[in-house]
Amino acid sequence: MKRILTIVLVFSLLAGCAKKSEKISEEGGVPACGDTIIEASIGDASRLNPVLATDSASGDINALVFNGLVKYDRNIKLVGDLAQSWEVSSDGLIITFHLRKGVKWHDGEDFTSSDVRFTYERLIDPKVKTPYFSDFEKVKKIETPDSWTVRVFYKEPFAPALESWGMGIIPRHILENGDFNKSLFNRHPIGTGPYIFKKWSTMEKIVLESNPNYFEGRPYIDRYVYRIIPDLSVQFSELLKGTIDSMGLASDQYVKESETLPAKYGVNLYRHPALNSYTYLGFNLLSPLFQDKKVRQAISCAINKKEIVETVLQGFGRPITGPYPPTFWAYNSKLKDYTYDLDKARRLLESAGWKDKDGDGILEKESMPFEFTIITNQGNKERELCATIIQEKLSKIGIKVKIRILEWSTFVHEYVDKKKFDAVVLGWSLSLDPDQFSIWHSSQIKKGYNFISYKNKEVDRLLEEGRRIFAPEKRKKIYHRFHEILAEEQPYCFLYVRDALPAIHGRFKGIKVEPLGISYNFIKWFVPKSEQKYKK
Repeated sequence: MKRILTIVLVFSLLAGCAKKSEKISEEGGVPACGDTIIEASIGDASRLNPVLATDSASGDINALVFNGLVKYDRNIKLVGDLAQSWEVSSDGLIITFHLRKGVKWHDGEDFTSSDVRFTYERLIDPKVKTPYFSDFEKVKKIETPDSWTVRVFYKEPFAPALESWGMGIIPRHILENGDFNKSLFNRHPIGTGPYIFKKWSTMEKIVLESNPNYFEGRPYIDRYVYRIIPDLSVQFSELLKGTIDSMGLASDQYVKESETLPAKYGVNLYRHPALNSYTYLGFNLLSPLFQDKKVRQAISCAINKKEIVETVLQGFGRPITGPYPPTFWAYNSKLKDYTYDLDKARRLLESAGWKDKDGDGILEKESMPFEFTIITNQGNKERELCATIIQEKLSKIGIKVKIRILEWSTFVHEYVDKKKFDAVVLGWSLSLDPDQFSIWHSSQIKKGYNFISYKNKEVDRLLEEGRRIFAPEKRKKIYHRFHEILAEEQPYCFLYVRDALPAIHGRFKGIKVEPLGISYNFIKWFVPKSEQKYKK
């Protein structure tokens, strides 16, 4: 699951298509327009509207169809997107954006400041089912003195303010009337981005085509097809057959096929560290099983994270102690992880009142057996394996665990969103700002991403304070303390951060690994004319 307002993969473009006189690229071949890229996803999108989207599949498509006012460049620095430039007042309370002129929506209408104002109005509308309200509630007002200027006034200093305007901007002229939450637009989006929506066949594929009028020039690759294949082993089989061009490999696939894929199948492998993402075991804190932190601590002591990293990830990752990866500046490196210690786990459970009273090997408390179900999403073998290892380890301390694998959309919307679960194995891909208000603040239990129902007054205060302070060192102290509290209370058992392992057919050129990853320049990717496979 992705926090969609956060790490949005952004795309800068080399204008126009290649001419015969153009130089050969570093990767070989002359850049040319044409061909199709077919990418595999384990889950289907839900809403192709950036204000409403809550899942990673929707985010993948929205990143190609829509633009924000700002975006991250390859070196993880904020640069203009729909905003050509901006100024921030000395007190941090006013941001003035100067918009690009001449930008068109995919239906040919002009993009203007009224679209930005409209997007903001939907984000703060209590009737709109958006999880991103908390990023805009500090806005006092917005002024649009002309079609190309947006002035945002904040009630108080808000550190993630500039980054929050990476939110995809939506068209006022299409969405200002009707039920926003149920609009047909959410399945037939119109944006300003490098790709134009063409078709969505539910649980089959989403098709986009390059935007010939994109404000930075058209993308080289003519068509983008997002195929829904819920099983990684099936994806891999199709990669070998050449019926898909791109997928994220599981660690065991990467290890087994690191030589075969390039040599025999012409598929290139890439590896880069995760920026701000992690995998976790999350507890439903509304359940009486998990309300005592001693129980959550005991479960963490019973899980061998190093074993998970070595066996499940094949070493392509690292254990973590809290809500940031070790390479992230807000990570508190002074904290010690929960050492794998079954005896300590048993002592903690006993001190919390859980005992095996009838000798059947299952702990009980007030006649209630310690049994629960872990759910995770179909198609992610690594998460399934994590759940299996956790199940086996917890059986050693008298906890009976069942595992249920669910199709992605059902998993998110029928179980996670509705809090109909005991525990989940899931992951976050987060903002490059350390703010995690929408996940952990108690106000976000009903409308935000705090679906485990976590409440802590000090965490609430720290998250509020971290949003008001700009000085990096002061913010670091705040988020180090935030990290410390979560490590102590264990509302999640924080498991690991893994490396990204994309596999992409070798006919695609222009791919470079940079600090932001590889997708930052997707619309510079191309296939030389002699290697193009699909005709438009």
